[in-house]
Amino acid sequence: MLEIYFKTGADAEFQKIDDFRPGSWIYAKEANLEDLTKIVELTGLDMADVRDSLDKQEIPRLEHIGNTALFFLRHPGQAELGMYTQTLTLILTDSFVIAISPNRSEIIEQLLSGNTPLGTTQKAKLILHILLKVTQAYTQNIKRVRMSILGGEEPTQPVSSDSILVLTKNEEILNQYLTSLVPLRSVLESMSRGKNINLYEKDIDLLEDLMIAIGQSEDLCRVNIKSIRSLRDSYHIIFTNDVNRTIKLLTALTIVVTIPTIIASIYGMNVPLPFQGRPNAFWIIFGMTIVLSIIAVIVFRRKKWL
Repeated sequence: MLEIYFKTGADAEFQKIDDFRPGSWIYAKEANLEDLTKIVELTGLDMADVRDSLDKQEIPRLEHIGNTALFFLRHPGQAELGMYTQTLTLILTDSFVIAISPNRSEIIEQLLSGNTPLGTTQKAKLILHILLKVTQAYTQNIKRVRMSILGGEEPTQPVSSDSILVLTKNEEILNQYLTSLVPLRSVLESMSRGKNINLYEKDIDLLEDLMIAIGQSEDLCRVNIKSIRSLRDSYHIIFTNDVNRTIKLLTALTIVVTIPTIIASIYGMNVPLPFQGRPNAFWIIFGMTIVLSIIAVIVFRRKKWL
């Protein structure tokens, strides 16, 4: 579905319009092939150039086709089919800024519903502002994952299968963020060269700040991934120790129970045996069994098997 917005720097909010006015911002929400066909007719691009905008696993990159720039981005979004980032494509032409999302993009919709001094006629600045929102979304989500990791490091929290699943999920989220942030930094570096996109001095300063923020987010992702792996190794050691203690306990209990079993088996044989002619033979053998079992328990307690 195509939505068209127009806003000057003096307007307080984005105004939704019906015509493709030069200087407007076109938002293809939950885009499909029909929407792409209209965009192709409007921009003069080939369908092959914009079809990748519907690929939910597209890698971030920047392409230049004539005077048109295509930004293929990824930003944090709701998990879908194991993906924790969503595709967002920005097209910068001489007349329009176009945003294409195969889903509902929270970043774009929050920007449209909020108050900003930017106008849709400031095309390059608007692109940079969207990139800023994407960067901020990554930073916020990485911090949220970090808090989840710190919660898993509490010493009072028992190690369970759920703890391992949370760690695994957080590691996958951070890995997907990292694989999106690295090419996104390359996109910003391509923009900084200014070959096909005209940037003012303030735009260049904002672009440099974005590159620094992206680099910090990358470092934060890597640090958190290392923390997850370290914590997972600690969990592995704890599980191994628990298994070893359990095996020792079961081994000791097996030996303690085996002592009376062996004695009872021997005295169940149809051959001459000690004490078989005495009336108190049962109590003598029972007492011996108890004494040997107690000795075994004491030995295992000293070895800390029990």
